[in-house]
Amino acid sequence: MKSDESTKRMISRATIIVEEAEYLQRKQAWNMVVRRSQEVVELALKAALIWAQIEVPRIHDVGPLLKQYADRYPEPFRSRIHQLASISRMLRAEREISFYGDEQSGVPPESLYTPEDAKEALLKAHEVLSACQDLIGTTEAE
Repeated sequence: MKSDESTKRMISRATIIVEEAEYLQRKQAWNMVVRRSQEVVELALKAALIWAQIEVPRIHDVGPLLKQYADRYPEPFRSRIHQLASISRMLRAEREISFYGDEQSGVPPESLYTPEDAKEALLKAHEVLSACQDLIGTTEAE
């Protein structure tokens, strides 16, 4: 498949957001690191869908689509799809709670996350972003 400008723009936005997440990690805003990491994963994987000429739905977890259309991707991206989809699903589950907190118990988002949670989310965001950059042929310097 051929990379186009829209995929590169999405990867560029994801790169900016991962930099925001790194800044938020230094500020110890653990919940916001998790939230921004989810956004990175979502954007990067949506860029991968566009790259494969798959219509992008207006949902936050596109992992099932990656698995459905795995045959459209080259190796080594294809062999990583299950892991990438798992990361997408895991971070999707944290999207609202990391921003709004646990509304049922009234616990604010700042009280729900630890430095380890933030570190794990950010590592996973970097993993997905790197895989998508490799697929699309972009680097953080572009």
